Amino acid sequence: MKYRAEIDGLRALAVVPVILFHAGFELFSGGFVGVDVFFVISGYLITTIIIEDIENKKFSITNFYERRVRRILPALFFIIFVSIPFAWMWMLPSQMREFSQSLIAVSFFVSNILFWSKSGYFDAAIEEKPLIHTWSLAVEEQFYILFPIILILFWRYGKEKVFFSIIIIAAISLLLSEWGWRNNPMANFYLAPTRAWELMAGSIAAFIVQKNGVQKENALALIGLLAIIFAIFVYDKDTPFPSVYSLVPVIGVVLIIIYADEDTITTKILSINPLVSVGLISYSAYLWHQPIFAFARIRLLEFPSRELMLALCALSITLAYLTWRYVEQPFRTRTKTKSLFVFSLSAIVLIIFSSIGLLGHLSEGFRGRYQILTKGDVGHLEYHRHIDNKYYDCEPLSVASEALSWEGFLRCKQSGRGEFDWLLLGDSHAEHLFLGLAEDNPHVNIAFYIFGSAPYYGNERFENIFDTIANVKSKKLIILTMSYVTRVNKPMELREGFGNTIEFLQSLGHQVILVGDIPRYNISPEDCKYGGSIEKIMSYCSMPYTQFQIQIDVYEPVLEELADVYDIPFIRIHEPLCNKSQCNMLQNGIILYRDNNHLNMPGSILIGNYLSKKIAETTRLYK
Repeated sequence: MKYRAEIDGLRALAVVPVILFHAGFELFSGGFVGVDVFFVISGYLITTIIIEDIENKKFSITNFYERRVRRILPALFFIIFVSIPFAWMWMLPSQMREFSQSLIAVSFFVSNILFWSKSGYFDAAIEEKPLIHTWSLAVEEQFYILFPIILILFWRYGKEKVFFSIIIIAAISLLLSEWGWRNNPMANFYLAPTRAWELMAGSIAAFIVQKNGVQKENALALIGLLAIIFAIFVYDKDTPFPSVYSLVPVIGVVLIIIYADEDTITTKILSINPLVSVGLISYSAYLWHQPIFAFARIRLLEFPSRELMLALCALSITLAYLTWRYVEQPFRTRTKTKSLFVFSLSAIVLIIFSSIGLLGHLSEGFRGRYQILTKGDVGHLEYHRHIDNKYYDCEPLSVASEALSWEGFLRCKQSGRGEFDWLLLGDSHAEHLFLGLAEDNPHVNIAFYIFGSAPYYGNERFENIFDTIANVKSKKLIILTMSYVTRVNKPMELREGFGNTIEFLQSLGHQVILVGDIPRYNISPEDCKYGGSIEKIMSYCSMPYTQFQIQIDVYEPVLEELADVYDIPFIRIHEPLCNKSQCNMLQNGIILYRDNNHLNMPGSILIGNYLSKKIAETTRLYK
C-alpha cells in the first residue's frame, strides 16, 4: 500500500480539534467531528490492506489481527499503566470504581458499551473520566473483528457485489443513526451499529481508489477539506451526532481520499511537515489528552484555566511523541518484537488490568484508602426500607398498579389510613419529599403517586391514577413536582403538560401547588464520606450557585408563568441547600443526598420541614 502523506495530515486535522474541543475552547465547538474523520480514515486503510492481501492471495486473519494488536495495544496499555497510580492517589471511591470498571471494558474493547450503559441517571462528569475517549477505539475494534470476516465470506460472490453490499449496509447504518439520535441519543452516540456507516464510507472510498487510483480533482478535494473545517468550527454539542449532519465531515474525508492526488492544492496543504508530524503521533496524542485533562480537573476540583489547558494540550503532544518513538515504533517492527512476545505480553497485561479492575469494582473503588469523615446514609435501599416499614400501601390498592412499580419498589405509599389529605404527584423527585413531609405533618394523611414519566394528565398509561384522584370524596391539596432538568426537553412540553394537569385538578376543586427542584450534581454523595480533609470534601461536594442557576433556567420561568395563569402557589425548595454563592450536598458534616439528585433521609427531613412551612404560609394566602 502506497504511503499518502496527506492521510497523516488528515489525522492531524482530526486530533488537534478533538483535543482543543475537550480542553474547552469554544472556537472548536465541533472539534468532536475529529473522531468521525478517524473512523473514515480507519475504514479506508483497513479495507485497502484487506483487498490487496485477498487479491494477492496472502490474506491471513491471524496476521491481520497481529497488526492491529501491534498498532493499538502497546500505546493504549502503556498510557493506562501510567494512569493507574494517579487514579489511586486522586480519585474518590465512586470515581475509582468507575475507573476500575473501565479498565475491564477497555481491555476487552467494550468500553463504548460500558459508557453507554453508565450514561444518564447516575453518570459522573464526563470530563473527569480518564478513559471515556476509548469508546471510539472500542467501535473500531468491533469493526476490525467483524469486517474482515464478512469481507472474506462475501468475496466469493465477486468484488462488485461486495462493494454494493457495503453501500447497502452503510445506508442502513446511517438510517439507524437518524432514528437513534431522535429516540436513544446515548446509544446512537456510543454503539457500533450507528457508527459503522462512517467506517464503511472509508471502505467505499478504498474500493473506488483501488479500482481507479487517486484522481486529481482540485475543486472536489478542496471542497472536502472545507467541509471538514466547516464542521469543526460551526457544529456544536447540540448538533445531533451521528446523523445526516455527520455526512458533511465524512463526505469531506471521502472526497480527499478519492480526489486529492499528490499534485492537488489540498494534498500540498495536508502534506506540510508540521501536519504530517502531528499526524504520525496522532494516535498517542488522542490517547494521552483525556487522562491528562481528567486528572487535572479531578485534582483541582474545578475547571482548569485556559492557560493551564493550553499547557496540558502541549504536554499531550510532547508525551505523544515520546510514546510514538519509544513504545509504538518498537512494537510495530517485527524484527524488534517477535509475535509470540507481543501476544504473550498483551495477554499478561489484559489479566493484570482486568484483575485490578475487578478488585476496584468489588471494593467499591478501594474505599480503604480513605477514612470516613462525614455522616449520612447515601443508599436508596435504606430510604425505601424506612418508608416501607413505617408507612402504608396506598388506598385504594388499585392505584398501586404495574405503572407505579420501579426498580422493585412500590411507588405508592401514604402516611395514614384511608383517603389521603395531601398528594405528591410526580416522579421520584416527588417521592423523595414524602418522608420529610410525613415526619413533619404526623396528623396529615400524605400520599405519593409516582409516574414512570412526567405527571401529565392525558397519558393513558396513568389513567388509573387520575381516575383515583377524580373519585376522592373531598377537596385535596395536590403538590406537583418532578425532575425538571431530565424530564423537560422543551419548555412548551412542560407548559402544556402541567397546564393540562392543573386544569384537570382544578376542575375537581382540588388546590394545586407547584414545587421547584433541588440542585443536581455531577458527583456521587458516596464520595462526600471520604477524603483527605473535611475542607476538601466540602469543596468537592458543592457547586457554584451560578451553575445551579443554569439548571433553574430550564424550568422556573415556565413554573412562574403557570402559577400566574392558574393563580396557584409556586414554592422553591432549594433555599435550605444553597446560599448566594454556592449549593451544598452536605451540612454540618451530614450528607443530604442519596445519589447525585435525590435526597436521603436527613435531606428529605430538612426539605420537608421547609416545604411544610411554605405550604402553611401559601395555603393561608390562597384560601
